[in-house]
Amino acid sequence: MDSKTKKLAVTAAVSTMLFIALTVILINGGAAKSTQGKAETTVPSDTSQQGSGMVYLDGQIGNDLSAFLRDETFFDSEENEYLDRLRDEQNRLSLIVTSIEKDLRIQVVDNDNEPVKGESFFVSLDGVGEYKDLDKDGVIYIGDLPAGDYEVSLKPLEGYRVPSGSTKVRVKDKVEYLVIDDISLLIKTEEEIDAEAEDSAQAIDDADKTEIKTAQSLTGNAVLGIDVSKWQGEIDWDQVKSEGVEFAIIRCGYRGSVTGSLVEDPYFAQNIKAAKAAGIKVGVYFFTQAVNEVEAVEEASMVVSLIRDYELEYPVFIDTEGAGGEGRADGLDVGVRTAVCDAFCTTIENAGYKAGVYASRNWYNKRLETAKLEKYTIWLAEYRSAPIYQGYYQMWQYTSKGSIAGIKGKVDMNISYLGY
Repeated sequence: MDSKTKKLAVTAAVSTMLFIALTVILINGGAAKSTQGKAETTVPSDTSQQGSGMVYLDGQIGNDLSAFLRDETFFDSEENEYLDRLRDEQNRLSLIVTSIEKDLRIQVVDNDNEPVKGESFFVSLDGVGEYKDLDKDGVIYIGDLPAGDYEVSLKPLEGYRVPSGSTKVRVKDKVEYLVIDDISLLIKTEEEIDAEAEDSAQAIDDADKTEIKTAQSLTGNAVLGIDVSKWQGEIDWDQVKSEGVEFAIIRCGYRGSVTGSLVEDPYFAQNIKAAKAAGIKVGVYFFTQAVNEVEAVEEASMVVSLIRDYELEYPVFIDTEGAGGEGRADGLDVGVRTAVCDAFCTTIENAGYKAGVYASRNWYNKRLETAKLEKYTIWLAEYRSAPIYQGYYQMWQYTSKGSIAGIKGKVDMNISYLGY
């Protein structure tokens, strides 16, 4: 290498070293500025680093892994715009409007089709007036409307995007006894209500000293069954089956005796699944507190929504009995109560299921026009060695104080003559 070439090589090497040194100085200088006023933090809980001398700065990896979430510059502007649009969609409201008979039920739902609760919504009904969601449950009910076509609109509310136009709906003149598709929005769990006050069915006992409390000896096409609800608690269905039980009528829900809320029995799903798994044939019943045909259609619609995923061998029954004298339906006259049962059963059968009515001998004789209901399966409650009821029936509940292995406490026991 000649002297000129050697000089150029030395100059290049020195320049490179100076560039590297300057870069290190600039980096360290920037780091020093960024840490001014910040305390150094050790991480004693990480035993793998003890004695290593490693130190972590506040807000850096090793001390606060979520610090980036508080950094407004971490996400670019396009991502923030997307999140804004997503939040906007979550606050978008819609209306679901249905009519059964000369009425409207308006439900305010969110983007997930869930009722929006806790807000005082106002709706405008074209040509009629404005209505407010007084109890803030996301549902506004308007009754006594003339049949015809209407337009419903939701008034603006801060924090929400409401539909820009109106929703057209036709108010029906006569109940059609058809399942309400969106009834699931009205079904509550017992956690949402005062179950002690609402679930207050009290059968009027038709009993005497001859009441049988054990399994009956059966002949012909008669088979032994039980009916159950949450009151029986956890059930060993395999053991129940081994006792000779062939069928079970399982409560799927009830209407509250005070507020009229539609409530699912908390044990319904597990009871029907376990009973069928044990090889027991099933039907269902619903405790009514409907005060008119419209509410009866609601109750039937709720039942259908709950049983869609199950195959039933026995009918769907409406359970009509008292609620201690204070129930919202206890004072119905015979005609209205009969119409309620008929509307329920017609709606059930229009949905493709077999329907029936459950009541005591006293209720069939004095509180129902039984002749109008005998086109459905009649399930009689009368607690004695043999019924003295003079009407026609296909199932007999002969005790409310039965005892059977697999169930703790008392259970209703039944005989079916349906020949299923």
